[in-house]
Amino acid sequence: MRIALAQINSTVGDLKGNAALVVAHCQKAVAAGADIVVFPELVICGYPPEDLVLKDHFLADCRQALLGLANACRRLTVLVGIPLAEDGRVYNAAAVLSGGAVAGWYRKIMLPNYAVFDEKRYFAPGERLTVVQVGETRLGVTICEDIWEEKGPAAAEAFVGGAGVIVNLSMSPYHQGKGREREEMLGKRARAAGAWVCYANGVGGQDELVFDGHSLVFDPSGEVKARAAQFKEQLLVVDVEPPKLQGTGGGSWPLDVVRVDQRCSVADLSSRAPLPSSQVAEPLGPEGEVYEALCLGVRDYTLKNGFKQVVLGISGGIDSALTACIAADALGPEKVTAVSMPSRFSSSGTKNDARETAERLGIHYYELSIDTIFESYLEGLSSHLEADNCGVTQQNIQARIRGNLLMALSNRYGWLVLTTGNKSETAVGYTTLYGDMAGGFAVLQDVPKTLVYRLVEYRNNLGPGEGPVPESTVKRAPSAELAPDQTDQDSLPPYDILDRIIEAYVVNDDSIEEIAGRAIDEEVVRRVVALIDGNEYKRRQSAPGVRISPKGFGKDRRLPITNRYRA
Repeated sequence: MRIALAQINSTVGDLKGNAALVVAHCQKAVAAGADIVVFPELVICGYPPEDLVLKDHFLADCRQALLGLANACRRLTVLVGIPLAEDGRVYNAAAVLSGGAVAGWYRKIMLPNYAVFDEKRYFAPGERLTVVQVGETRLGVTICEDIWEEKGPAAAEAFVGGAGVIVNLSMSPYHQGKGREREEMLGKRARAAGAWVCYANGVGGQDELVFDGHSLVFDPSGEVKARAAQFKEQLLVVDVEPPKLQGTGGGSWPLDVVRVDQRCSVADLSSRAPLPSSQVAEPLGPEGEVYEALCLGVRDYTLKNGFKQVVLGISGGIDSALTACIAADALGPEKVTAVSMPSRFSSSGTKNDARETAERLGIHYYELSIDTIFESYLEGLSSHLEADNCGVTQQNIQARIRGNLLMALSNRYGWLVLTTGNKSETAVGYTTLYGDMAGGFAVLQDVPKTLVYRLVEYRNNLGPGEGPVPESTVKRAPSAELAPDQTDQDSLPPYDILDRIIEAYVVNDDSIEEIAGRAIDEEVVRRVVALIDGNEYKRRQSAPGVRISPKGFGKDRRLPITNRYRA
């Protein structure tokens, strides 16, 4: 049997566009001689559709789009994800399309309700297994979370339903290390079931989430037989030899058998065009996958929301340099504008580095001094400010002037403003509300400062010749340059210590005592935790940004702003 896994980039709410993508990949699958093509979870409406699912007319439009593609994809069997409204309930479902009609359904049984997932808000759990019978071969249909459960629907479809192949329609969001975690789990499921496992994951950016693709095929011994590329669309076509498993019947869930007689016109595998000898793509390294996730997140957020150009403040520091690199690589340098906004405290080194980075990347570059505007602020507030004092108020005024200038350019030209703050700064509030936080998309919001340095090193080593970020930018002590001789470490612990505390407290939910027990000064821990807790109100007003860790600031971390718990 020849199976195609369609790793495609759908867009939430673009029912016509998503349906057209499905049809195009069905045509490619037919050309490749496939019998069956498997698409990602909820591909018709895009994932996650969130409260769109609460609209009856949205669900009706999804159903109409499905019926249109059933007729267009009649030359092979198609498994496609869609929200299904039925008997007053809504299901996260997979439709089995064959011969121009809907031949059957599978309704997702295991609904995740943790981290970024909120499926119990929208969907009812399915109550039946579904296997698709093609000749003498049975394929078990599962959706995403169903296969993560060790004794869940996937195992039951093999043992109870006699499925020699388990297919999984997925939209599994990326975070660091998620690909390796998936591969380990899927290999175990294949070995335990004694069946092939074909895992079709979507790709693309949706608000804060990034989906990495990385679709996979495992044989019954748990060996990887095919692996799609990460962060790219791909039609992965594989030949499988399913074992004939004898189903036992019974079990926790009732079983539906959907019989599909129609197959691709070329029935004999030996007469079909041969597939490449190896379809196991090499996975990216740790920094490479994060960098590609950030690029994809920026590209899709920008283009899917209708922006043609982005703008960012470039300071000569490492954060804005990395943001500029990601934007240029994601969109093309011609679609990126960098604005240097020096003040009286900006050094010649940072101003030169800002210009140098922009020139090396080939992006548009402008310099707008903020000194005259800053002087007018100081004059207007002279009765409320101390002379010759450059405290927090004066520092924040400078940051807000820069935010206003970028937003003015955004308003004038329709550009999307990218903010450049990293996770370490965002965590402890080392940012200015309505200043450097002002913008439409926070590229590095989930990237700790220590990882920023590693990503810049990765990007500088990517191509021939010198990298885009000058060595002086990398070696210079981080500074906001809002006061004389200022450095970040005047206010914060060293970033290697700070990032360890943030990882423990924010991502792992460890207590102060647990963190301090790892050879970190308890007073430092308490001070950082107080900063994290006290700046929840700022983060709530920040732009969305790409999630690359198991827990970012956003969808999967929901804490009250008014909160006196300190532990």
